Amino acid sequence: MDSDTKVRRMDRKIDEFRMRIKDSSDRDVLDNVFDNQTLMALYGLSKKGYIDALGGTVSTGKEANVFHAISNNEDIGEIAVKIYLVSTANFNAMKDYILGDPRFVGIKQNKRDIIFAWAKKEFKNLKRAEDAGVKVPKPHVVTKNILLMEFMGKDGLPMPRLKDVKLSAGDAQHIFDRVMENVAILYSGAKLIHADLSEYNILVNADNMEPVIIDMGQSVTTDHFNAETFLERDVTNIARYFRKLGIPVNEEEMITIIKEEAK
Repeated sequence: MDSDTKVRRMDRKIDEFRMRIKDSSDRDVLDNVFDNQTLMALYGLSKKGYIDALGGTVSTGKEANVFHAISNNEDIGEIAVKIYLVSTANFNAMKDYILGDPRFVGIKQNKRDIIFAWAKKEFKNLKRAEDAGVKVPKPHVVTKNILLMEFMGKDGLPMPRLKDVKLSAGDAQHIFDRVMENVAILYSGAKLIHADLSEYNILVNADNMEPVIIDMGQSVTTDHFNAETFLERDVTNIARYFRKLGIPVNEEEMITIIKEEAK
């Protein structure tokens, strides 16, 4: 088969996969999100049985977009497809977190390689957190700038973010306690610090009022040179939010509790 025929066949495969995007409103983001390399990576994941149909948008951002999808694997079912945006992601901010991570020593510092490393970093962080017992989306596979993970929700409807949930005093206390427990396990068991924790990246399962921690691409190991600063920032963010809900919290006590768990 000559090279032109191979290219034409590949183009047809890309176009076929492009047409499997169900939600017509998502077609507006095709040019920014689904470049040819990303489409080919998605096609490869589809061919391996990870993706049967790609559906609507779960969330959008400068760094990444998340889509709902259905897997061919019945044991997996609904999945979240997180696509890191090569064109708009903050390369310099990503680089600062990766270059201080001993797990990613020696990677190339061009934009595409940094973003690929970032996707792999979130996969590793989620796996490490899950293995330690932290409630996070289960990661399934990562390739290039695409991460497939457990969809936190049901029938295409994602769990709400903590900031969007109206809580009773009892529920607020319960969720605060569970967030603290998860942060402590993340620190002591997974040896990780979230490094961007707030009410924006904690989901709430309405069935049992349990928090789920998401967006762990920037999470760092506890031996990172900025680990202490990141931990203090996470604690400050959580304390600020729950204090507004009437929960009496003290940042110094929170940090002490987290570190005591690690001993």
